[in-house]
Amino acid sequence: MNTLSISGKTRESYQVEFECSLLWECALGIAAITNTPLLDTLEKEKEFERFSNELPAILKTELTYVEKNNTWKSLLQLLHVFEGDDIAEFTKFIHQLSVEDLAYYCFPFVGDHFQEIRRLASQGKEDAVRQLKEITKDNSFFPGYIEFIHKANMDELKNHLQGVMTLWFDHVILPQTENLSDMLKRDLAEKKAMKEKLTAEEFVAWATNGTEYVPEPSVYRVLLIPQVTYRPWSIVSDIEGTKVFYYPIANSSIHPTDRYLPDFLLLQKYKALGDEVRLRMLKLLSESDYTLKEITEKLNIGKSTAHHHLKLLRAASLVGIQSSKYTLKETSISSLSKELELYFKQ
Repeated sequence: MNTLSISGKTRESYQVEFECSLLWECALGIAAITNTPLLDTLEKEKEFERFSNELPAILKTELTYVEKNNTWKSLLQLLHVFEGDDIAEFTKFIHQLSVEDLAYYCFPFVGDHFQEIRRLASQGKEDAVRQLKEITKDNSFFPGYIEFIHKANMDELKNHLQGVMTLWFDHVILPQTENLSDMLKRDLAEKKAMKEKLTAEEFVAWATNGTEYVPEPSVYRVLLIPQVTYRPWSIVSDIEGTKVFYYPIANSSIHPTDRYLPDFLLLQKYKALGDEVRLRMLKLLSESDYTLKEITEKLNIGKSTAHHHLKLLRAASLVGIQSSKYTLKETSISSLSKELELYFKQ
């Protein structure tokens, strides 16, 4: 069919905004140290190993609870509602929430069309909880997390969220407050300067180390939140009308005076390429997208081996996942030589 367009409408984009606070670093640190499957891909892996034995027993207990119930998600959800950057005010905010509001804020946002279901679930309606779990069934942990929030004693949950946040802040964030704040502020200034030189989509891809995000219906804003703890990962989330990226700050923001220090993600990429199995995987994915099972069959390798190598390729931002299939990030591959050239010229 031949089509003649007489529409003057261009494709909509989104507004890019920023938030920066040590409270985000606090919550993401709690999320990172309790995400045991990904710990060996984090830049701070050895640091976490070193000080984890030194943490007080009460904090270890709270972290075990986080790992079991994914309550790091609750902390991030609540931080998006809270206005401020003071830990005492944040814990006070949690304490003052009603049972219904606490549940509502903790339940994940799954789309504008399902907000009424989310509200009914927060009121304890069993059918709404069931629907919310069904809507999120493709997510690895959302259904179990939703069930946990539904059945949790809200007073106990409040005490837990206040306790783990305060303890982590006091023992991990507070001793390095000045250094962390300086790094985050440096990176934010760099990103704001670059924002003026690129389109919104180009800028988001650059800031998040290759995450290509095109406009979605009902998403009018992209919120970028710098973080150190989860490097090299960019964490993606959704809130009303907004796509959120907790993005890893650049090496230049951590070590501004060391011009010879390569970016951590650049190292991860070349380390990932220095292995025969991973190169075979990349060549396979350059031909088509495949599930984990299909990759193991085509390359004749075990499932656990394939999963390990794919995890490293994902951490290096060379491979992504779409609809349960692994896909090659062609932009990341094609830009490798340019990134290396840029490093040499800095």
